Amino acid sequence: MTLHIRNLGKRYGDTAVFSKVSLDVAPGEFVAIVGESGVGKSTLLNCMAGLDHWDEGTVQLHGADLGTMNDDQRALLRRQHVGFVFQAFHVLPHLDVAQNVALPLLLLGQPDDARVQAMLAAVGLAGMGARLPQQLSGGQLQRVAIARALVHRPGLLLADEPTGNLDPTTAAKVMDALIAQTREHGAALVLVTHSEAASARADRVLHLSSEGISG
Repeated sequence: MTLHIRNLGKRYGDTAVFSKVSLDVAPGEFVAIVGESGVGKSTLLNCMAGLDHWDEGTVQLHGADLGTMNDDQRALLRRQHVGFVFQAFHVLPHLDVAQNVALPLLLLGQPDDARVQAMLAAVGLAGMGARLPQQLSGGQLQRVAIARALVHRPGLLLADEPTGNLDPTTAAKVMDALIAQTREHGAALVLVTHSEAASARADRVLHLSSEGISG
């Protein structure tokens, strides 16, 4: 899975969030994006997935130009090729852990209980599939989110501050699971973070500012 961004710009009214952002992410590469609060790191991540719109430039994912696609086409591309890990977890409280993790496979019409259980074991949650989200700690919830994002084996994983709400020890365990699983499946990983410990583990660290991106 390759990601190519060229001269990307995003504005809110007359205010530029970022401009002239160009970067490439190779298959299997781990790229961390850092920068001050308010420079648009999460917005850039959303643009990479086609979840947000931009005002100039191009985003190409898996050979497709996201700017030329409609919402349904972008949603289908994400469903097949992209995993997203949010800082706030976004697990569904009325579903148990296994059901939350299984959602991407169900959306693809490919239910696979064995794969769900294997993914839970891989992130350290073996035997917890029947628990409800409210019975888990923050670190466990984040690992549910990672398992859900990776269970359909996407080529690209986008992670928005996945350790931001966690203590250092738990954060390290979550990063261990995130990196191990993306490496195992050869997925590219783009991580937005304020954490120096998390960014230090990346293959490449890029700094985002309102003027662009550098590394």
